[in-house]
Amino acid sequence: MRAVIQRVSRAKVTVGREQTGAIDKGLLILLGVKTGDTGQDAEWVAEKCVNLRIFEDSNGKFEHSLIDTGGSVLVVSQFTLYGNCRKGRRPSFSSAAGPGQAEALYETFVACLRQRGVDVQTGVFGAHMHVELVNDGPVTLIVDKNGSEE
Repeated sequence: MRAVIQRVSRAKVTVGREQTGAIDKGLLILLGVKTGDTGQDAEWVAEKCVNLRIFEDSNGKFEHSLIDTGGSVLVVSQFTLYGNCRKGRRPSFSSAAGPGQAEALYETFVACLRQRGVDVQTGVFGAHMHVELVNDGPVTLIVDKNGSEE
């Protein structure tokens, strides 16, 4: 499971003309699910996301987590996070989980965030979405449960 986390001052997602989710200060999380991922992976990534100390204290140091700040989360499913661009010109998505498994684990991830008392907004799984954000910092991190994280 892979999450691209962006610290935002605001973000929103729309499907067609309908806004499906919007937040002010918090995190935009783009979530990709890989074949073989489990509910334990979703739990681990959710825990990591809400507890990363990526919000600044009064001295400008990364000392506060999302939980500490009371921020919100906007979660958007994104299978393209598992696009492999090593060969040819068209990405291969063979590592991405199929829609059934991916949606179930996406919902598990969202539930794990909510269980931690976080206000969670979402996009629409599998839909063509427009995501708007103001990246605060900018701060962008990748959390990769079963990949190469540095």
